[in-house]
Amino acid sequence: MAKPGRLTAMAAALLCAAGVAWAQPASDKQANIDKMLDALKSAPDERVAAMLEEQVQQAWLQAGTPAVTLLMSQGLRLLQAGQNDNAVESFTDAITLSPELAEAWHQRAIARYRAGDTAGALQDLQETLRREPRNFAAFRMLSTIASARDDWKSAYAAWQKVIELDPKTPGGDARLKELKRKAVGEET
Repeated sequence: MAKPGRLTAMAAALLCAAGVAWAQPASDKQANIDKMLDALKSAPDERVAAMLEEQVQQAWLQAGTPAVTLLMSQGLRLLQAGQNDNAVESFTDAITLSPELAEAWHQRAIARYRAGDTAGALQDLQETLRREPRNFAAFRMLSTIASARDDWKSAYAAWQKVIELDPKTPGGDARLKELKRKAVGEET
């Protein structure tokens, strides 16, 4: 068993590795996210939009307490390793500690979908959007799930929300045209 002082040093190192964004007050974090989402709406091109998307998603991932941020990081590593059920557990733990954190619900939705639990994924996406209605990535995921089910009208409606929130999302216009054609049979 490790000595208590050693555990504290290890925990501090892990917290530093997870990023220092958690050190900001929650109101400052949210203000930064709001600014980035506003900038995303007016991004001049796809390259800038892609950079802003990444920044927003990182901010959402680090919006929780240090413990929640570590659980989110663990869940992401498990997702990358294809350990979807274990990732679901990590994100569930993050939700237990911070149920208001929309990104925990979003990431669990991804893990559930990859694990074959589409109904659970859809429930989690609903919770995500209830907590953060500007989560463009959740709408993107809804569109993906609807497309996989050949529900083109729902896929198109969800993608319209992506474009509303993130007009210059990479490949967004082409995807919108494709989904519109499949949903209503029209070219735009």
